[in-house]
Amino acid sequence: MSGDFLALAQPGVQQLSPYVPGKPVDELARELDIDPSRIVKLASNENPLGASPRALAAIRDELAELTRYPDGNGFALKTLLAERCGVELDQVTLGNGSNDILELVARAYLAPGLNAVFSEHAFAVYPIVTQAVGADARVVPAKAWGHDLPAMLQAIDANTRVVFIANPNNPTGTWFGAEALDEFLQDVPAHVLVVLDEAYIEYAEGSDLPDGLDFLAAYPNLLVSRTFSKAYGLAALRVGYGLSTPVVADVLNRVRQPFNVNSLALAAACAALQDADYLAESRRLNEAGMQQLEAGFLALGLSWIPSKGNFIAVDLGQVAAPVFQGLLREGVIVRPVANYGMPNHLRITVGLPAENSRFLEALTKVLARG
Repeated sequence: MSGDFLALAQPGVQQLSPYVPGKPVDELARELDIDPSRIVKLASNENPLGASPRALAAIRDELAELTRYPDGNGFALKTLLAERCGVELDQVTLGNGSNDILELVARAYLAPGLNAVFSEHAFAVYPIVTQAVGADARVVPAKAWGHDLPAMLQAIDANTRVVFIANPNNPTGTWFGAEALDEFLQDVPAHVLVVLDEAYIEYAEGSDLPDGLDFLAAYPNLLVSRTFSKAYGLAALRVGYGLSTPVVADVLNRVRQPFNVNSLALAAACAALQDADYLAESRRLNEAGMQQLEAGFLALGLSWIPSKGNFIAVDLGQVAAPVFQGLLREGVIVRPVANYGMPNHLRITVGLPAENSRFLEALTKVLARG
C-alpha cells in the first residue's frame, strides 16, 4: 500500500510549482531537430562574453585537487570580498549561488505563522523559499512594474520576519534610488530582516542605483545578497554571497550546508573578482547591447520596461506565448514571463551584437506572420 506523498508534503510545498529555468540549447535542438550551432540563447541572463581568462586559468590550476573537499570556510574568497566590500570577514556568508543565501535566510528566520513580504513581479525564488518552510507570502502589488516601497512597508506586521527587495528587479529590470531605499530602511521595524538582492548591481555601477554596501553600517537588519553568476560570468559554478552583521552571518552559517561552494567555484570567483578589465568589458558590452535591443524594439513599434540589468522585458501588445514558440522555431530562445504575471512580455537577455541582431530578425519575422 503506497502513501500519497504529495499530500504528505508540507502544505506550502504542495502549493509550489517547480522553478522552470530557461530552455537549454540541447533540449531545443532535440525537440525541433535544429543544429545547436544555429541556436541563440537569450533566456537566462547569462554573460555572453564567456568566462574571465583568469577564472579559467584558476579552474585549470585547481583540477588536480578534485579529490579534496573544498575549504568549507571559503577563507580566500571571503578575505577578498571583505577587502573589496569594506566589511569584516565575519560579515560574509558564501552561498551556492545567491539563491542559496535566500534559502538560508528563509530556513533561519521563517516558519509557519510567520510571513515574508515581497513585490509582485519579483524573483520567483522568493515565494519558493518562503512557502517551502511553511511561511506566508505577502505579495504587494507593483507600481509601474517595480517595487512600491511605501506599500511594502504597510504590509509588514508583527509576524513579518523577512522583506525581499531586488534592485534592479528581475524580470522587470526596474530600480529605486538611494533616497527611496534609505527612507524604506529607516521605517522597517527592527525585528524584520531586509534582504536587498543585488544580483545585477555590477551592471549599474556609476548609475543612479544605490550601492547596498553604503547602508550596511547604519542598518543592522539589512543583508545584501550578490552573485558571481551574472557580470562575473560564472553561472555554471554557482557561487554567491551575503553581507550582513556578524550576528546574522553567524545564524546563516548555522544552517548552511557544509562545503556548499565547491573548490572550482571558489578559485574562479577569486580570480574573476580581481579581473577589472573583464568586468569593464562586460559592462561595455551590456550597455551597447541594451541600446541595440531598444533601437530594434522602437523600429518595430514595441514598448519595453527600462532596465538596469543585463536583460530587458519587451511588451508585445498581445499574449506572448505564440511569439515565444515562433522564436523557438527560428532557433532563438528567450524567456516568457507569464508566470510572473506578465503574459504580454518576453524577457530578453542582452547578448553579443550578432546574437541581438539574430533575435531582432527572428522577432520581426514572427510578428510579420501574425
